[in-house]
Amino acid sequence: MLLEALGSVTLGIALAWTAATRLPHRLPERRTVFAVGALGALFGAFLTHSAVGPGHTVTTVVGATFIAVVALSLLLRPAGRLRRSAA
Repeated sequence: MLLEALGSVTLGIALAWTAATRLPHRLPERRTVFAVGALGALFGAFLTHSAVGPGHTVTTVVGATFIAVVALSLLLRPAGRLRRSAA
């Protein structure tokens, strides 16, 4: 369980670094992005490990990656201005 958690946090930080370098104009400050990536992956590892049980390390890491990506996607801002209709 400890190696799953450490691996998931490392993967979450790597995902956050990738997002922060590729989309810096659409994300908040880097510290927030790294924290959300790491905590999202840790929560994902906990949630997946609780759902599938021990002995499924690869599934746990894949679930942690999925939750980290979802958490990071919630930080994204729109690329351009939003058009509002006059209705």
